[in-house]
This record gives sequence, structure tokens and C-alpha cells, in this order.
Amino acid sequence: MDFVRPKKSLGQHFLKDENIARKIIDSLSAESREVLEIGPGTGILTRFLLERENTNLHVIEIDRDSIEYLQEHFPQLEGRIINGDFLKIESSVIFGSPTAVIGNFPYNISSQILFRVIENRELVPEVVCMLQREVAQRLASPPGNKQYGILSVLLQAWYSIEYLFTVSPQVFVPPPKVTSAVIRLTRNSVTDLGCDPVLFHTVVKTAFNQRRKTLHNALKPLCDDYSGEFSGKRAEQLSIGQFVKLTTEIANQDISDK
Repeated sequence: MDFVRPKKSLGQHFLKDENIARKIIDSLSAESREVLEIGPGTGILTRFLLERENTNLHVIEIDRDSIEYLQEHFPQLEGRIINGDFLKIESSVIFGSPTAVIGNFPYNISSQILFRVIENRELVPEVVCMLQREVAQRLASPPGNKQYGILSVLLQAWYSIEYLFTVSPQVFVPPPKVTSAVIRLTRNSVTDLGCDPVLFHTVVKTAFNQRRKTLHNALKPLCDDYSGEFSGKRAEQLSIGQFVKLTTEIANQDISDK
């Protein structure tokens, strides 16, 4: 097979610029030995990943045409191609040991991929990925910024996030209607937030669901009358540490049945 037609249903936009591809690969730290590429497509990143010394590469791809193409053009991938959906496949199949993740993520599922990374955070020390620029900016945003949101907090609780560079639509086939960006996530030293991580997730999500309201009002679906330290603030004003403290406050209150 010499050509794979990008499938709209899979959100495929194949990168064609090798300079950008090499720049993405160079963003992956040298310490990352076990590497999983998500959605390799026609292998523009795969080619450079295979050239890295001391790298044990596996790829996961849902598209049968792409798999056939990879098998034909990269025989060294034999036994290292996982045919499946990253969002659904068992973690034990793809994370046997700490593994860096890399890829040009489909825009429509990039957030879901990152939620899966959070779930497996003890096995994913690093992520280098291309996303829609607005999503990348949101993830890297600090508190007090209007772009700061649910995924910003949930990811920054466990990872340091760097916005690396912007990528033009013209380097893809077909060109997407949006600009892209590459970011790097590096696992931080936090092993315990100091609060219930499930409740933390719920508090963050509830707080941002009505982000224009103060937390006294925004948290009403979770607790009847939050009047703690942050009641007069809005979600976007709170740091990770403050969200942890807020979660502890909520845990100490009577949770409503709403």
C-alpha cells in the first residue's frame, strides 16, 4: 500500500512536514526509553522514533489501512503494532512499565486521551503531543487566565506543562481548519494530592461548569451552602493548591443529595 486516504470519521490530518516531525521527536527527553505513539497514521513521526537510540517503540492505531501501510513500510515494527482504540483498550496491554506517550492527537478526542493519561499517571512520565492550539493554550494556562479550565487543573495537578511551538494548518493533508500546537507534559513529584482525588475531580468540574459565578453559587449542585475561604472567588482564580484546600473544605461539609 503506497497511500492512505485520511478518514474524516477518525479525525485524520496527516502531517507532511518532516522538519516539524523531527522537532516533535526532539522534544521527547532522552531519558524516555519505552515509548508509545498514539495514531501513527502513515508513520512520519514513527520513522524518526525508530532512529532514536535505546528506544523501545510501540504504536497503537485504530485504522486498518494505516496498519497495513505501517506493516509494509516499517517492517521493524513487527510485533509492536497494537490494533485498537487507546481510549478503550486495557491499560495493562499498553503500559507494562513506565512509558512516554507521543503523537499527533485527533482534535476531537485529544481531551479524552489526556484524561486517560491522568488515570495512568504513575505509568506515564512524559507526553509530547500535538493538539488544537486553543486546547494547548488552555492546558498550559496559569490561574487567573480565562483559558484556565477543568483540564488545566486536573493535568497541572500531576504534570508540568510546557507550550513548545505552534504549527500551521498547511503542513497537514488535508489542512485542518484550525492551527495546532505542540506541548510537553512532564510528571511532577506529586504522589498524593492531600485530598480525595475523585472528589477533587468533581469539585473542579462543578466549579468550572458555571465559571462566571462565585464558588458560593457555582458549588450549589455539590453542597447546599459553601461559605468557606474561597466562596467569593471564581474557579479560574484558584491555584492547584487552593483547589486541594477547597476539596478538603467540601469533604468536611455535609454533601447534599442534589
